[in-house]
Amino acid sequence: MNDNSTEKKSSVRLSTDENLNTLLESVVNEVTVYAERLGGQIKKMSDIGRALSGVYDLNALLEMIVDQARSFTNADAGTLYILEDETLRFQIVQNDSLKIFMGGKTGETIPFPPVELKESNVSAFVALKGKSVNIPDVYDTNLFDFTGPKKFDQSTGYRSKSMLVVPMKNHDNDVIGVLQLLNATNPVNNEVIAFSQDYENLSESLASQAAVSITNAKLISNMTELFEAFVKVMATAIDEKSPVTGGHIRRVADLTLTMAEVIHNHDEGAFKDRKFSPDQMYELRIAAYMHDIGKVTSPVEIVEKAKKLQTI
Repeated sequence: MNDNSTEKKSSVRLSTDENLNTLLESVVNEVTVYAERLGGQIKKMSDIGRALSGVYDLNALLEMIVDQARSFTNADAGTLYILEDETLRFQIVQNDSLKIFMGGKTGETIPFPPVELKESNVSAFVALKGKSVNIPDVYDTNLFDFTGPKKFDQSTGYRSKSMLVVPMKNHDNDVIGVLQLLNATNPVNNEVIAFSQDYENLSESLASQAAVSITNAKLISNMTELFEAFVKVMATAIDEKSPVTGGHIRRVADLTLTMAEVIHNHDEGAFKDRKFSPDQMYELRIAAYMHDIGKVTSPVEIVEKAKKLQTI
């Protein structure tokens, strides 16, 4: 027997008061939307973290950091500084409105001088204090000296407004750089708005992940340089073992890379489809330098090949 009084209704009424019920339903909807957005942001941060951990080319890594930070904060512009020699050096400069993309893998040299570590400069302040600064409008504050951005605006017609500056701290909690985002925009109408607290928190999380990735990339780069130096020292030792074969390994390495580059750039003939990735070119270079490594312990008489083996 069916009991209509026990049937489930299509919607749950939170109150018998219509006005209160409408208000509560609105709150539930807002919380649901917020939770879904937050879940999406967390997933995106996780995806970004995995992507950063897999990039060891420092220029590509720095560019990716700014790209991702601008993407999830809807920032029109972004700058990344690295702390070196007691100054902040520009590494990446991006501005969508002005079509400016410098540093990183763009090949465009950044003409701006390093920023001195003076607390009057917002980026330097963040580097020195290790804490974020979120400014709704740079023209409506006296906390920092924004002479530079204002001169830039005058010369380009741009309007710098909201700014979020975040320290990049490595695993030792040391500041190694600064991430600066400019002009957050409303995705609906493209109006410039202030950076929200959520965006500030997410940017700080990204900056921390990025700092660790930068440290790792630099470490791997240093290890690679050390390995290459060792390989070249060994190759030089072999080349100098005999005046007869001197320079052989270096010439083999040069010719190998030249041939590979010609094949890579050739669009006709038998090798038109043969391309070499940067990793493959690196492997070829190392292989060329190491192809005679066994001669390190070989007697000079054998290395010079002046006589038949049975007569030595």
